[in-house]
Formats: sequence, structure tokens, C-alpha cells
Amino acid sequence: MSKADILEQFRALPPTEQRELVAELWEELEGEDELTPEEIAELDRRAEEALKHPGRGTPWEQVRDEILLKDKK
Repeated sequence: MSKADILEQFRALPPTEQRELVAELWEELEGEDELTPEEIAELDRRAEEALKHPGRGTPWEQVRDEILLKDKK
């Protein structure tokens, strides 16, 4: 079965079943890509920096809109 076949079947499911399936798949994949100690330290450093300087960041809504616009091109 190809990826396209799976997506076609997925899209035929009601939205509730789609969400349930995604949740089940996510649970199975959880832990597959665990972060290294270095990656965790970097994320902690970035979070501290963001809290110290909240005005430097870009609001999620703006980032999302930019991504969606880029996808439409």
C-alpha cells in the first residue's frame, strides 16, 4: 500500500476518527526522536532568552500566516 493510498483512506474517515488515528500514531512514534542533552540545553537556553526579551520574538499567528502563504506559492 502506498502513501497516497493511505492518505486517501485517511481522508475518507470522519474527522473524529482522523484525530483518533493521528493520536494513536503519535503515541507510537513518541520517543523515537528523543532529544540529546545538548539539544535540551539549547532549548532551555532559548526559552530563558525568550522570557528575558519577550518583544524580540515573532507572534505565532504571524509565523503561521507566513508559512501558509509560502505553501500557496
